[in-house]
Amino acid sequence: MTSTRPIWAEISREKLARNYCRLRALAGPGPELLSVIKANAYGHGLEACARVLAAEGAQWFGVTCVEEAAALRTVCPGARILALSGLWPGEADRAIEQRLTPSVWTVTHLDLLEEAARRAGIGAGEMPVHLEIDTGMSRQGAQLEELPQLLARLGTAGPLRIEAVMTHFHSPQDPAMAERQIQVFTQAVEQIVKAGLRPEFLSAGSSADVLEQAGAAVTNLARRYGARPMLRTGLALYGYAPDGSANISLQPVLAWKTRITSLRWIEAGTTAGYGATFKANRRTRLALLPAGYADGFSRLLSNRGWVLVRGQRAPIVGRVSMDQTMVDVTEIAEAAAGDEVALIGEQGGDRITAQRIAELTGSIAYEVLCAIAPRVPRVMVE
Repeated sequence: MTSTRPIWAEISREKLARNYCRLRALAGPGPELLSVIKANAYGHGLEACARVLAAEGAQWFGVTCVEEAAALRTVCPGARILALSGLWPGEADRAIEQRLTPSVWTVTHLDLLEEAARRAGIGAGEMPVHLEIDTGMSRQGAQLEELPQLLARLGTAGPLRIEAVMTHFHSPQDPAMAERQIQVFTQAVEQIVKAGLRPEFLSAGSSADVLEQAGAAVTNLARRYGARPMLRTGLALYGYAPDGSANISLQPVLAWKTRITSLRWIEAGTTAGYGATFKANRRTRLALLPAGYADGFSRLLSNRGWVLVRGQRAPIVGRVSMDQTMVDVTEIAEAAAGDEVALIGEQGGDRITAQRIAELTGSIAYEVLCAIAPRVPRVMVE
């Protein structure tokens, strides 16, 4: 059903394509670039973004789970799809059906996949998996002492084949910490090679590694063992540097907009919003916006953030409600019902970014973008 509520997010095809091409150029001709589009493409719309990236030549995509993979498969039937968060019981058969490449790091993962592969009639070494190594994130991935048991299983004539060995850096902007993780990763790769296994890819990194060109260590390690490097990029695709710094080579892909639904004057001393946390110190003109925390517009912006109206900043007053927010437009005399309002985006030469909202709310740009609710329609624009 088409939404008639005046709140929407515009997703720029041109900016997304441009960001991908910039990252592809930074990665260089050797590495494979994997585009991470999990969590509904970081809130931007998985299927629409996948189409744009595929049109620019993207062949590898990263998702969270089987459900996301199935949605992606409908628009990119020939894509290579990596499930970054492993498998749950009951998902292995569907993973095979969707031609999904799972990341694995436990014996349970191998059990689930081998049983499903036998049911599907998959032959020896015909199902690729990416073996994840925990090099210090302590989140997922096999630890070094667990590798022998996994390699004993993966080195047999079973249906699973290690296509890639992967890890994840927790502090890619810190060279010393990244170097410690590379050392652990190198030990793991050495064990794997000594076991007679030859992965096609060594996969590591994030957007930060591409932007900072810190993926060089992975590239060098891959060359040493005759593998190809694979770099994964997520947030940068959507126009933001992971460390929050400005990066002029990237452009935010999403603009979040709404409209003024009504206006009113309140006198000095009048309160506004739940808890009466705002009290006017002058005669004040308030504009009502149909955007609230149920849309992903953080309640932490209450009495501290702003939006753009007619190219000018309008402070948020009172508490952000579930479905509505009030802003002060006293200094914007021309403001009228129906005016377009930027919650994220540019207007009149000023800009509000997801990073700026993150700074105001003590969060990160990732969360701000992912928090935009499904009930906010995503609209592709040029």
